Amino acid sequence: QVTLVESGGGSVQAGGSLRLSCAFSQTTANINSIGWFRQAPGQEREGVAVIYTHTASTNYADSVKGRFTISQDNVSQDKSMVYLQMDNLNAEDTAMYYCAAGFVGGSWFPSVPRLPNPNEYKYWGQGTQVTVSS
Repeated sequence: QVTLVESGGGSVQAGGSLRLSCAFSQTTANINSIGWFRQAPGQEREGVAVIYTHTASTNYADSVKGRFTISQDNVSQDKSMVYLQMDNLNAEDTAMYYCAAGFVGGSWFPSVPRLPNPNEYKYWGQGTQVTVSS
């Protein structure tokens, strides 16, 4: 059983900041990474950031490098909080943001913490809307 619940979305002016939270809990699944994805109207879902849970390795889309930071806080053995700090937001960041969990790359300790594709993740949250006005 895997549950992901996003929160923290909202409306902000360009240049502003938001912090998204993903409450993650699981009891039976093998999970080695949690990713943040976003989807704007009429666009494909794209990866934003990923954190590999056993190594804390991270990776980011080029469009958000230097502006977004992903981090995790292990609350208990089965529960974690994963955050996406978003700074210097611009209108192109407007989208529905989702967190997702899964076992990607075939290793608990991947040597290359790549940014996975959305179709590599099995478990998804319901999303939280981020709107940036210019």
